[in-house]
Amino acid sequence: MSERIVTTYSMWNLFRNCRKAAHWRYVLHVVPLERDRNLSFGSLIHECLERWHLGRNLPLILDYIDRSCPNRAQDEDQRRTWHLATAMMKGYAVRYAQEDFEVVALEKKFEAEIVNPETESSSRTFVLAGKVDGIVRRGDEHFLLEHKTAAAIDASYLERLWTDFQITLYAHYVEQALGIRVAGVLYNVLLKARLQQSAGETEAEFEARRAELIAKSKTGKSSAKRRMPETNDEFQERLAAKFAEPESFHREALYISRDQLTALRAELWELTQAFLDARRRDVWYQNTSFCFQYGRPCSYFALCRSGGAQNVLDNFYRRQEPNEELRVSAPPLADDAPTF
Repeated sequence: MSERIVTTYSMWNLFRNCRKAAHWRYVLHVVPLERDRNLSFGSLIHECLERWHLGRNLPLILDYIDRSCPNRAQDEDQRRTWHLATAMMKGYAVRYAQEDFEVVALEKKFEAEIVNPETESSSRTFVLAGKVDGIVRRGDEHFLLEHKTAAAIDASYLERLWTDFQITLYAHYVEQALGIRVAGVLYNVLLKARLQQSAGETEAEFEARRAELIAKSKTGKSSAKRRMPETNDEFQERLAAKFAEPESFHREALYISRDQLTALRAELWELTQAFLDARRRDVWYQNTSFCFQYGRPCSYFALCRSGGAQNVLDNFYRRQEPNEELRVSAPPLADDAPTF
């Protein structure tokens, strides 16, 4: 039997949402040249949280953020990432100085069979692999620890958590691969503050504003002063105040029923059969309702819109093997050894 294909939640979720996008990524191994900034920030915070729950050493985490943004003095995106990550982790360390759970494992990988629920036979084509953010114990129960960064933590966001296909999938396979009965998931949600560092006024902008104030003044004078750029320290103070607000962090524990796990097994098997059929016929339907699912174009929108034009592929995309989420995360710093 030929070597089976290692699949992940990311693959099956993308296939559920748009078969054409899954074809670009997991059959042709195509990715955009530029990585989504939101994904890059989320990855950085995940790595910071892993280090925090390993050793709870904030100075080392802040140093890691510094080294992850080496060009922040010149690069606006890196500067924005540095400010937000630094303030977020400082606020997190204060908010969760004490925890009500015991860490069992962090960034734990697993690999297990995909099974036909009717025959209990394993797939001859696919296996499933993944990596969970963490496994924690509360009392006598084990929960998956799932980190999320969100633009808003409101009732609508929290209501959507129960639809999380990934966490149900991981709960089932963690049980199968590691022999740990999973009661549910503990969502660890961190708010991405929307504050922006003030750039101040240029000399020309100040003079225009001053002239306008003088024109409105009865004395023909104005005491206005030029608004200077906000310093890094000043901006960090504003961010610190934001992350001191209770709503900047949220923990939500959801239990997973055995019925959910049973339904998950059936759904995953159906996805494998649909994928095999699409591959056999080389028919990958495009779901246009997914093109702007998150308020921005799908990573493959330009390719689909151009009909897969070679010049678009050559100039805006590159080849990369799939399942990057399974790669080993950055090794701990020398002083990041676990303390539990």
